[in-house]
Amino acid sequence: MKKVNLLFFSSLLFLVACESQKAIDPEDTTPTSPIIETPKIRPADEPVVVIPSRPSQKERFIANTLFEGLQALDQDKLLTPVDDNAYSRFQRILAIDPSNEIALEGIEQILLRYIELSVEASRRGQFDDAESFLERAAFVDKDHSALAEAQVLLESEINSEDLIFNLDSEDFMNRTDGAVAQLEKIAQQAREHSAFFLIIAPNDSLARWMYLQMRNAVEGFRLRGNIELANQTSIRLRVPAEQ
Repeated sequence: MKKVNLLFFSSLLFLVACESQKAIDPEDTTPTSPIIETPKIRPADEPVVVIPSRPSQKERFIANTLFEGLQALDQDKLLTPVDDNAYSRFQRILAIDPSNEIALEGIEQILLRYIELSVEASRRGQFDDAESFLERAAFVDKDHSALAEAQVLLESEINSEDLIFNLDSEDFMNRTDGAVAQLEKIAQQAREHSAFFLIIAPNDSLARWMYLQMRNAVEGFRLRGNIELANQTSIRLRVPAEQ
């Protein structure tokens, strides 16, 4: 009886186990994780290739001439030499392209450079040179507003009460006794007029030597002024207006 019961109970367990498990097909390999769709990638459109057209002979001429004009302007070849200057090159461009902005601006820069040179020469007491620079500026554009202002400034400089001493460069380069004597007299006039000095010399060493000689000549008096390097040797004493 026990054997029968045991056999019956074993059979029952086997049937229950089989019933509780789902049949699994060994050939079924379907993944249980979520399916991720791969986005469809379409090839990009073919890039548009733009082939620039070759510049015309006229365009090449304008570009080359403007470049040469700007180089000449940078080298201060403004109106001269006759065959190699900025002005003539810009004028060539304006003859075929009157509204060319680079050429028009180049012409104005030539005029402004001459005015700048005139102001520098005037400050150093070189009034003839200053007038010459303004004449060249007028040749470029006599109606430019900056030219009239520069002419007024030059007139005021010429009519000032300043004392200008054009000195012998060779004497001063050799630092002769005569050069020392001249500097002593200039220093005394600077003290007398309470003037502001401007020493102009070819190099810094000479300019400083000139200043030291002047300072030694008026011990106890504070000389005030400035040094400027240029291809000349001179001193300008700026006398106050009330003098």
